[in-house]
Amino acid sequence: MIKYKNHLGTIGLSTAYLRQLISSTAESCFGVAGMNVYGAKQGVIAVLRKENTTKGVIIRQDGDQLVVDLHITVNYGINVGAIVESIIHKVTYVLQEQANVKVKSVNVFIDEMINV
Repeated sequence: MIKYKNHLGTIGLSTAYLRQLISSTAESCFGVAGMNVYGAKQGVIAVLRKENTTKGVIIRQDGDQLVVDLHITVNYGINVGAIVESIIHKVTYVLQEQANVKVKSVNVFIDEMINV
């Protein structure tokens, strides 16, 4: 649960909601082929659940801001720098506009490149 205070009181957002929002936003960016499982916990969850839609998204809270790590697969032949920049801007914008959450940083890790 991510909690932050505003003039109305304390608001809590579930990490499952934020992971789903971030995952769908990143996957919608041009050149992203998919998200990758990262770490032992996500690996076990991916084995137990076939439709893990939030794989590759790690969220940490730093004060009242979020730090987001994304592990992705990209299409071969696309400008990687442009893909990463697009993901960072889009994820930051969506989190600020739809969830009203401040973002400290979005870190994108390209784990795999596939030829389509």
